Amino acid sequence: MIYAGSCHCGNIAFEVEGEFSEAIDCNCSLCRRRGGLLGFVPREKLQLTVPEENLSTYTFNSHAIKHRFCGKCGIAPFGEAVAPNGVPMASINLRCIPAIDLASLKVTPFDGLSR
Repeated sequence: MIYAGSCHCGNIAFEVEGEFSEAIDCNCSLCRRRGGLLGFVPREKLQLTVPEENLSTYTFNSHAIKHRFCGKCGIAPFGEAVAPNGVPMASINLRCIPAIDLASLKVTPFDGLSR
């Protein structure tokens, strides 16, 4: 299925192809504060519908993940990284996709704080 998502103000908008019945709730220092519920797809399944210049980027710790956010409203709709197997991946903040029923997701805690 293809979903449309965005930040709050629409400065960052995207389409993502995937089936989202589960989400990860990470407790790392960033995710704990941001409060996202993450779904993962290969990076090619995520398509921006706005210019890439609209994205702001934050990295921390090992700088392996590009946390993408809107410089206008502050919402972080997705991140980009390379999986251990070498495949480029995107972590989608499922809270940024209005069509997803968040209450129906199986949420799995992930201990990112200890990594």
